[in-house]
Amino acid sequence: MKVIIQIPCYNEEETLGITLDALPSSLQGIDTVEWLVIDDGSTDATAEVAVRHGVHHVVTNRTNRGLAHAFLRGLDACIQYGADIIVNTDADNQYCADDIQKLIDPILTGEAEIVVGARPILQIGHWSIKKKILQKIGSKVVRMASGTLIADAPSGFRAISREAAVRLNVFDNYTYTLETIIQAGRKGIPIISVPIRTNPDLRPSRLMRGIPEYIRNSLFTVVRIFMTYRPFRFFAVPGLLIFNGGILLFLRFLLFYLTGDGAGHVQSLIISALFMGSGAALMVTGMIADLIGVNRQLLEDIRSRVRELEYELSKLKKNILTHKSPSSENNPEDVEKKKG
Repeated sequence: MKVIIQIPCYNEEETLGITLDALPSSLQGIDTVEWLVIDDGSTDATAEVAVRHGVHHVVTNRTNRGLAHAFLRGLDACIQYGADIIVNTDADNQYCADDIQKLIDPILTGEAEIVVGARPILQIGHWSIKKKILQKIGSKVVRMASGTLIADAPSGFRAISREAAVRLNVFDNYTYTLETIIQAGRKGIPIISVPIRTNPDLRPSRLMRGIPEYIRNSLFTVVRIFMTYRPFRFFAVPGLLIFNGGILLFLRFLLFYLTGDGAGHVQSLIISALFMGSGAALMVTGMIADLIGVNRQLLEDIRSRVRELEYELSKLKKNILTHKSPSSENNPEDVEKKKG
């Protein structure tokens, strides 16, 4: 059983060493623990710091592609390196590395395939009241969208089994945290959260530069995820409501028309036609988007199978390299036969 701890990084030379020094080199129930750093186009000495601290694998992007891309590339690399469980943490040492065991235990026991660390939000001293409230509201929205019970949706401290990792895809460029939870809920991947501890703040958050930006990006992310994973409900339900509103306005006009006062309420007929046309268009859009969603699910299944094949290929290559049969010249039995 192998665990790979991955850390997405962008210009983290000042904090990465502290984070790496705290990582465990062994875990209960695990045969091998390795570390992987995704250097997302850093312009400082992030990669050099990783190498000096004994990181087993360093994956480098030539340019900065963003946190979500770095996370996904890390998953792909961990799968190819033969990880059975992938642990994701941040380079700013925000999360207590001693709690990694808490993350992997539910996967080892078969209780879950994804485990998300839930921070003690109310006890984090350097967070403002507004940020704490927004974190709670955001997590509530994600729970409603995903049908899960994850207490701290934006937490990046999480463990993922290989079986779950091959099924995850990230389409949003802002963050992977919300989307992967909603995907897990939609795909029926067992996911739970466990309480974890945090460390003192080493630097300000780069993902959240301000409350307005955080609200805007998070809202856009949730809306985009709804459009991606529940397209029919996102388009067709509002369309049906608007269409029914148009019918009510038409019935209102019809009532006045039958009583001889239709000429004075032509505007109701015009608005009714607009509402019914708009509602019908949204419902058709919902049906088309739902069909596109079916095609996307097929593509995701193909991608998952490709990841599985890459994993099996990496295992095969490793077995060939480590268990290569000796040549007949060096085989002791053949040497004895030649002597005889």
